[in-house]
Amino acid sequence: MKIDFENKKVLVTGGTRGIGRQIAKDMLELGADVTITGRSPEVDFTGVEYMQVDFLDDDNTNRFIEEISNRTYDVCINNAGINKIDSFCDVEREDWNNIMKVNLTAPFLVQQAVAPSMIKQRYGKIVNISSIWGSISIAERACYSTSKFGLRGLTLASAAELAQFNVLVNTVSPGFTLTDLTRQVLGSEKMQEISQNIPMGRMAEPEEISKTVLFVASELNSYISGQNIIVDGGFVNV
Repeated sequence: MKIDFENKKVLVTGGTRGIGRQIAKDMLELGADVTITGRSPEVDFTGVEYMQVDFLDDDNTNRFIEEISNRTYDVCINNAGINKIDSFCDVEREDWNNIMKVNLTAPFLVQQAVAPSMIKQRYGKIVNISSIWGSISIAERACYSTSKFGLRGLTLASAAELAQFNVLVNTVSPGFTLTDLTRQVLGSEKMQEISQNIPMGRMAEPEEISKTVLFVASELNSYISGQNIIVDGGFVNV
């Protein structure tokens, strides 16, 4: 048995960096025809189709949704997301709305757009990238956690409805992962402190998150749907 995406059309939102880029790269190497999205005018990523979309811009989002509604994808990875850390009482309504728009409304719209063609062909895999903060939470994560808990709800509801058409929907929830953004935000000292609280004693590599996504999005997964798979080195169990 092996994971193979030959002749599979794959959409990865937020595929320009971090975990999304790793997923797109691995899909490409396994033979997929990959489309990624991002906010920059252009990206350095050979071999993929790039579609610029800013999910904070309603007109831009609507054009993108209309475009993908006229296509057929075998696999859809909803990875695009934003975050802003703030104390609960100080959260600005604009920040709340923006985080919900990108982290929850956009995946809902993307799923609505790709699901009909998956239903028609009686095959599809949708993976929503949540977070450990969609299963547990800490201070200053009210907006982000709410959006990620909501994304799990979207997975459960759509999985229940789409399974009869052999369209399987799952959530993958990464823990602390060694991306450029993590290094930039936390710094080496904070990263070391966090790592000491992870049972495996280290943060995840992007490849380790990607491998989980690849499995649930591949033909090797024929019966898992509606699940939230946490990839965190045991952190949420401590």
